[in-house]
Parts: sequence; C-alpha cells; structure tokens
Amino acid sequence: MTMIRAGALGWRTLWRDLRGGELRLLIVAVTLAVAALTAVGFFADRLQSGLERDARQLLGGDAVVVSDQPTPPQFDRQARSLGLRSVTTLLFPSMARAPEARGGTSRLVALKAVADGYPLRGRLQVAQDAEGPGRPASGVPGRGEAWVDPALLEALGVQVGDPLLLGDSQLRITRVITLEPDRGAGFLSFAPRVMIHVDELPATRLVQPASRIGYRFAVAGEDAAVARFSDWAVAEAKKPEVRGVRVESLEGGRPEMRQTLDRAEKFLNLVALLAALLSAVAVALAARGFATRHLDDCAMLRVLGQSQRTIAGSYAFEFGMVGLFASVTGVALGFAVHFVFVAMLGGLVEASLPPPGPWPVVFGLGMGLTLLFAFGLPPVLQLAQVPALRVIRRDVGNLRPASLLVLGIGVAGFAALLLAASSDLWLGAIAVGGFAGAVLVFAGLSWLAVQLLRRVVHEATAPRWLVLATRQIGARPAYAVVQSSALAVGLLALMLLVLLRTDLIASWRQATPADAPNRFVINVMPEQSEAFLARLRGAGVQRLDWYPMFRGRLVAVNGRTVAPDDFSEDRARRLLDREFNLSFSAQQPPHNQVVAGRWTPGEQGAVSVEQGLAATLGLRLGDTLRFDVAGVTSEARITSLRKLDWQSMRANFFVMYPVSTLPGMPVTYMGAFRAPERKGFDNALVREFPNITDVDMTATLNQVQGVLDKVIRAVEFLFGFTLAAGVVVLFAAVTATREERAREFAIMRAVGARGALLRQVQRAELAGIGLLAGFLASVVASIVGWALAKYAFDFTWTASPLVPVAGSVAGALLALAAGWWGLREVLNRPVVETLRKAAE
Repeated sequence: MTMIRAGALGWRTLWRDLRGGELRLLIVAVTLAVAALTAVGFFADRLQSGLERDARQLLGGDAVVVSDQPTPPQFDRQARSLGLRSVTTLLFPSMARAPEARGGTSRLVALKAVADGYPLRGRLQVAQDAEGPGRPASGVPGRGEAWVDPALLEALGVQVGDPLLLGDSQLRITRVITLEPDRGAGFLSFAPRVMIHVDELPATRLVQPASRIGYRFAVAGEDAAVARFSDWAVAEAKKPEVRGVRVESLEGGRPEMRQTLDRAEKFLNLVALLAALLSAVAVALAARGFATRHLDDCAMLRVLGQSQRTIAGSYAFEFGMVGLFASVTGVALGFAVHFVFVAMLGGLVEASLPPPGPWPVVFGLGMGLTLLFAFGLPPVLQLAQVPALRVIRRDVGNLRPASLLVLGIGVAGFAALLLAASSDLWLGAIAVGGFAGAVLVFAGLSWLAVQLLRRVVHEATAPRWLVLATRQIGARPAYAVVQSSALAVGLLALMLLVLLRTDLIASWRQATPADAPNRFVINVMPEQSEAFLARLRGAGVQRLDWYPMFRGRLVAVNGRTVAPDDFSEDRARRLLDREFNLSFSAQQPPHNQVVAGRWTPGEQGAVSVEQGLAATLGLRLGDTLRFDVAGVTSEARITSLRKLDWQSMRANFFVMYPVSTLPGMPVTYMGAFRAPERKGFDNALVREFPNITDVDMTATLNQVQGVLDKVIRAVEFLFGFTLAAGVVVLFAAVTATREERAREFAIMRAVGARGALLRQVQRAELAGIGLLAGFLASVVASIVGWALAKYAFDFTWTASPLVPVAGSVAGALLALAAGWWGLREVLNRPVVETLRKAAE
C-alpha cells in the first residue's frame, strides 16, 4: 500500500516539477552524458564489427598463411579437409620495362601472380584506361595480359594496349587497377603494382633460387571451419621444422591505419568520459538545489500525515522516471549523432558498416540511471527526513552532507562504468582518478583561498564593493568552496580537451605534414651522391633525409651466437632470419627520440637500437651486437635506444652507428624527399641515374592524410558535446545559490544599497571565484594532460607556461557570462516579493 501511495505521489510531483522547470537541468545533464557515451559506443561498435568483417577483404580471405617459401603442403591438405576454398598468390619485386619504341624506361614494380578465384574476399576493381572509372573485375588477368597501377603508365610512358616487358616475357597491358583489396602496407605496396596470371610466371624466368618471393595462401569458408583452420595453422607455424610461416592478421595487413584509429577512438572515449564526469557534477549541484527548494514542501507533507517512507519512495520514483526519460532521450540522440561520425569517417572501412549491437543501448541506459541515482538521489532522499516543525521554524531540517556510504557506493559504481566505457585501463584510470583527486585538491585550496581573502581585504581601506563581495563569500564559505570547485572541475575538463586536442592534432599533423616526403630513393651509389644531390637541389627540393645504408645480419649478442630457433615469438624469428637495414650518422636524426641511454656523436664501437626491436629480441643497454655485413664482421655496444614513428614517412633504421664514417662497409645511399609537382620529374631522374630505385608514395601519403582529416573532424564534432556539458556545469555551479543571493540582495536593497553597487558586488564575487577556479583547473589540466599524453596517447606533451594565465582569464569570463545568464533576474526581482517569499 505504501508503494502505491508513493507511486501516486511521485506522479503528481513529477508533473508539477516538469511544468515548473525544476527538473530541466537534471534532464539536460543526463541526456548530454548518455548521448556522448552512446554516440561513441554506437560508432565504435559498428566500426569494430566493420573492421572485423572487412579484415577478410583487406586480407583477401578469411585467413591467410604467409611464407617466404612455397606454402607447405600440409596447409593445403588441412584446408581441403575442412571444406575451405583456397588460392595462392605470389608477390615479389622486379623490374618492368617499356618497349624501346616507348623509350625503354625501366621501373621497380611489385609483381603479383594470381590464380583463378582470386580474391576469395573483396572485389578487385579495374578500369579501361588511366582516367576511367573502376568497376569490379570479372576475373583475373588472362594469358599474355598484365594489369597495372595508373602510376606505372606515367612512369614508363606507356598506355593501355602497349606491351610491357617482364623478364623474358612480353605482355600486353589490358586493364588499370583502381582497387586491390588485399594490397597491405609493406614496402612493396609503395611500388606500382603489376598483376599477371600465375601460369605466366614460368615464362618470365624471374623466379630464381635467390629470389625473395612472398607466398600468400588464403582460405575462405564457414566461420567455424576457418576458426579451426586458423588455430591449427598458428600451432603448425610454431613447430621448429616449419620455417618462415605466419598467419596474417588485420594489424599486419593495414598497420598504417591502426594507430590513427586507436588514438582517435581513445580521444573520442576521453571526450565521452569527460562529458559524463561533468554531467555528474551538474547532476549533483542541480539535485542539491532541487532538494533545497523542496524542503518546505516536504515539511508540509509531513504535517499532512505522509510517512518518511512514502516521501522517499515518491522522490525515488520521480527520479527513476526522470532518469529513464533522460537516458532514453540520450540514447536516441547518441544514435542519431553517431551517423555524423559514420559520415565524417566514411572510407576508413570500404563497405557499409554493419548495424550496431545492443550493448551501447544497455550501457547508455545503465549509465544514465547510475548517474542520476549516484549523484542526484542522495541529497533528495534527505527530504524524507525533514521534520514537520520546519513549517513554523525555518532554521530546522536543512540539508546535511550526503551519507558517505550512499555516495561512496554510487561513485564507485559510476567509476566502474566509466572504466568499462574507456576501453583502456590507463585512459580510464587517469581520467577518473585525476578528476577524483582534482575535486579534493580544488575543495582544499578553495577553502584556503576564502580564508586568505578574509584576512587580506581590510574594510577600512578596500573599496565598498570589494568589502561587500568579500562579506558575501565569507558569510557562506561552504557555498564558495562548492562553487569554485564545481567551476574548476568544469574548466578542468574544457581545458584538458582543448590542450589535448591541440597537441594530439598537432602530433598527427607533424607525423604526416603537408610537405611530408612522398619519394623514397634507394641504391644511389657513393660516386653518384654528389651529382644526385645537385640534381635534387636544381629541381627545387629543399628538405631531404639523406643517409648511407648497408645490410647486415645479426649473428651474436654478447659473444653468444643467436639464431631464429632461439626465439619462440614469430617476429623475433623473422628478424633473425633476415638482414637489417643499417646506417650511420654522427648527428641524431631529428625525428628520432632517444628514450634510454645517450647518443654521443662520433662515439666509436657504439650503436643505437630501435626500442621495439630491442624489446622483441630482449636487448638491453650495454649489450654487444655482432653483425655480418657481406662477410665483414662489425661489433658494437648498445649505448642508446630510440623511439621511431614508422608512419612519419621519414627515413628510419632499426640500428644506427653514431659516427660520420664507417670504413670498409659496402654502402649505398637512400633519400626521402618531397618531389616537385612537375610532370616527368621521376622519369628524368631515373633516366639520369638508371640504377636507382624511385618509390612514389603519393597515394599512400594522401590516404593517410585523408584519414587524419576525417578523424580530426569527428574529434572536433564530439568536442562540442563536452563543451555543452561544461556550460551546464558552469550554469549549475553559479545558480546553486540563487535564492540565497536573492534574499541577501533584497535585504541590502531594503537598507538602501543601489542596484549598481550590487551589480559590482555580484561581478566581483563571480570574477574572483572564476579566476581561482580557472587557475586551479589549468594547473591540474597540465598535470593530467601530461599523464594522458604519455601513458594513453603516446605523444609529446607541449603545454605552454601561459596556460594558467589563459585559464584564469577564461574562468573569470565564463563565470561572469554564466552568472549574467543565470542570476540576471535576481537583481531585477522586486524586494517585497523576495522578502515575502523568504518569510513564508
């Protein structure tokens, strides 16, 4: 019976409060938080599903076994026994030549020999000519045919229908490749593609005992059968007698996209987390204001005979309905907003994204209800304990601090949901922990600032408006602490996002700037170096990465011989089964960051090693490495570890000697530069230096920069959600003491204070609180931002020392703006009305 009465009372109070606008701020705060979280959740869910589905297209099959020798026959037998379809492709570098009638130009190409049935997943698209639209291919190149990239036509000066010389064969170019689903991102992918039928390969006589050929054995079929094959293939590849075999994944197929997408998803999650944290503060402030305004109503209900249980149940019912409505609205808004992300990030996954799963909906509803019950309900439930005596004595039954147990349980549940939403332990822990610590720091420092203000402002010498503002703050120090802390939390989130967004986008842009190198040139002989550099300078090339390069195999560590069989990890075995690209330079490359040890220019017997290689092979500072360089032994000690950005389009090396010369090494030179936008530049360069290999990376660079543009637009779009949540917090913090201010100003006006003076008092109070909140927020934002940049996003933090100044000014301006909007009617309210309401 009590529950029925509580429900009926809850319905009546719900409709009354909705009509009166009492719940507006609560609904907006919860809706914003749920919308931000679910928008990211819906998009991430669909993107992940799309990537998992399209991984099959990017790999050319459901699973791919890659090897540097013909695929062992047991893999084919296993695939057949499971009823899987399979196809083998061969990929290796070679030289293609134009016929003498077309100039006889040669070019390094990535030759791909395919069989009927290729690709098993995805669609190969071709065009009739270099300018024509791509259409799905009906098969693979026929006998005597070659399909090529458009870049090769320009490089060789040929057209569709012209002959192409490959080894001992002459093939006819019949199609232009516009989309190759399993292209991947290896070094060979930067060279123009030439695709032929596998039956044409023997006639070219290009396959020799020393040829470096990659074999890709792709399978496709039912998911269960593919899963069994993949598990079996991974275990088979680890057997000692099976060498040079691995099972390829999406990360191996498209690593140039993975890091960008991971960083973008982390930042979107961070934006959503901050929106939820800000909304929690807004809900807590709005709920406390709601409870304060309902104290007298609850006292009257007690006089009329309502029990504490009925009152508590009615407000729990009211907040439950509000939370459900706001959460459903937030989920619907988040679902609509995520389509904006899909449009902005379109093209990251080629095909249409699959529909989202139910998890974002469930999570959004749970987050909204948890947010309201954890931070909104504790102060409201105190209304049930208001005594009936408050009807005649206004000094009893005021709100007390919320129960630490109830608040602790709610906060713990909310924090757990945020950690789950972050999808990254470091990101969630730093964001949630940083904000929790910041609230305590803000409260403590705000209290100290209030006490200091009381001592500093002397009534005899200070201006009258400053004295009154100080009295206002000193008369209710708890409110001042709450206001400044809440403002600081809101400003902390906004500043953190502004700083992180600026540095994150800057790091993305710096990795692939507009003038990033789009040409890699290798095999420049030492005697050609001066002429080659002069040729580039004459063509207007200003920036150039120019390094000597030689190849060596790691054969011993600390005097102990090492071999692939010494390691169980596939990458370590492959690294020891091949030669490294080595280089030397007295000066540390400017785009390399030393993370351990020290780079000493000119230090003999020293090497610097890439940190990822060191981790894979278990290398440490002080270890001695021995390399076999074309029969010449070279030993050196590791004196530094470097962090490289492999997506920077710059020249990078696993191992570098910090010296200017290294006598006795068979070096050639390699360069990375941005080619002038002049037609025929590459052809002229190759004709002048026919032995070099010129790799055009324009298409890859444009693809990466296009992805960055889309990701940045999505990040900035969601950024608006958190800005809105921050404005809600600022508004809630400033208007939390509206009625108290109205009574105090009414009394001062009654005793003769002018409106202009009271406006000065209000502006001084708001500006002071805003300055304090902005300063505290900017300092903490710099600390939390550094932690997030270092441990979550992995980029260099470069916050300006002027951030505290800018933060203080921004805090004051925002507080004044929010105060003008939320408190403008306080000074315009008739004195008699305010005093009469206060006396009721």
